[in-house]
Formats: sequence, C-alpha cells, structure tokens
Amino acid sequence: MNDRRGHASRAQIIAAFASIYLVWGSTYLAISYAVETIPPFIMGGTRFVISGAMLYLWARSRGAPRPTRLHWRNAIIAGGFLLLGGNGAVVWAEQFVPSGLTALLVSILPFWLVIIEWVRPPRRRPSGAVLIGLILGFAGIVVLVGPSGVGGHGDVRPIGALVLILGSLSWAIGSFWSRDAQLPESGLLTTGMEMLGGGVLLLIVGAATGEIAHTDIHRISSASAVGLLYLITFGSLLGFTSFIWLLDKVSPARLGTYAYVNPIVAVLLGWAIAGERLSIRTGIAAAIVICAVALITTARSTNAS
Repeated sequence: MNDRRGHASRAQIIAAFASIYLVWGSTYLAISYAVETIPPFIMGGTRFVISGAMLYLWARSRGAPRPTRLHWRNAIIAGGFLLLGGNGAVVWAEQFVPSGLTALLVSILPFWLVIIEWVRPPRRRPSGAVLIGLILGFAGIVVLVGPSGVGGHGDVRPIGALVLILGSLSWAIGSFWSRDAQLPESGLLTTGMEMLGGGVLLLIVGAATGEIAHTDIHRISSASAVGLLYLITFGSLLGFTSFIWLLDKVSPARLGTYAYVNPIVAVLLGWAIAGERLSIRTGIAAAIVICAVALITTARSTNAS
C-alpha cells in the first residue's frame, strides 16, 4: 500500500476526501427526499442495481477477470448484510427519523466493529481509550434516544433508532465478511457485485412487503426523482469509487475520519435545506457521539499500525 500512495497528487487526495465527506454526508438528505414518494426498499434496490451494474461493467471493461460462482456467493452475502441490512435500515427508518439524526445513529458503526473484534476469536481486547469511547458513545445515544427527562423532549422515535442501530450492526458484520471472504481482487468489481446482490435482495423484500403495488411512477415527485438520481450517480458511483481509491493512498486513520465528518454534514444539511429541527438535546448528543466515534476510530487505527 505504501508504495502506491506517492502516485496521487495532493489535489487528487483533497478532491477524493471532499467527495466522501460531502457526498456521503449529503446522501442522508437525498434519501429523505427519495422515500417521500418512492417506497424505501424499491428505491434502495433500484439505486444499487443500477449503480452496481454500471460499476461491474466498468470494471470488466477495464480488464477485471470474470468472477467465479464462489465470488458471486460471497458478494451476495456481503451485499445482504451491507445493503439489505445496513442501507435497508436507513431507507426504512428515514420515513420516521430526520436525515441528520439518522446519520448520527449510523455513525456508531465503529462501536460494533470493536465489539465484534472483542467477542470473536482471537478476541482482540479494546484499549482503555476505545473503552472510554464506547461508554461515551452509549451515553450520547441515551441522550439522543432516551426518555424526555434526559435532556429535554425526545427527538427520535425508539423504533426508528432501534432499526438504525441494528442496521449498523448488520453493516459491521458485512464489513468483516467482505474483508475475510474470497472475492475478486478488483475493488470496483467487488463493489459492483455487492451492490447488484444487495440491490436485488432489497427489491425482493420490497416485492414481498407489497411495495411494488404501492409504486406509482406517475406519482413520483421531482424531488424524489432527483434524490434517487443523486444517490445513483454521486452517492454510489462517485462516493464509493473515491473511497476505494483512497484505500490505497492514505492511512486508515485519515480515511476513517469520514465516520465522524459525515454526521456533521448530514445534520447541518438537514437543518439548512430540509428545515429539520436542531435542538439543544440533539447538539449535545451529536457532540458526544461524534467525539466517541473519533476517539474509537483514532485509537483503533493507532493500535492497528
């Protein structure tokens, strides 16, 4: 990895970071508009099938070998955890939870990564700094989701918060599976396959829950259509390709900063554009959770190096 980092200019790295900071942070707002008139699982499935097919064809046209059946099986499993479980929770919950608070709850992903590493062999015990981050993050979630006596009136419906927390767990499981499973060497090809697999699973769930019957193309608003188009082009294609490119150019500590920048971007965009309420309780909870994520991410990256 180190010998490849020098091939990128400072301007290229800044542009790639701007992409994952701003674009990924803005996808939560785009999702909130998209699900206004498009059923969530149908919307998510459409997004990932289209963007996955484009990435797959692009990677193959650039010389990536044809994937094997084992590659496809592993990619579909990864797509199930990452996109059906992880992103599916986001698109469903954003029917009830403001986009900024959704991003804040999803940002607890590093907590699950630490816990999974702790309980599975070889049982990597977290450092003191990471444990402090876990406790701090739990406190922040209590402030955000807890009863009205904790810092004012509650801002998040408990069912929405629970689904998002479980969705973050699903994404963490998918991350470990995707890292350990046998998949193509091409990161773009793997991403495209996982998007295709997860997208098809989202469409199946959408069909099974009756969303197809409630999907009327003529009733889709322009805001929802633009939101879906933004998610396909910027959120999936630009964001994911920038992330994959940065994997080979910067350290894990620098790359991991997106985990606590995205919620800030999402909260500010939701407040400025969609008029989402930004209460004192939300601000306190956001500060606590983001500090906890930053502490955990930095400590894990330092220990790994």
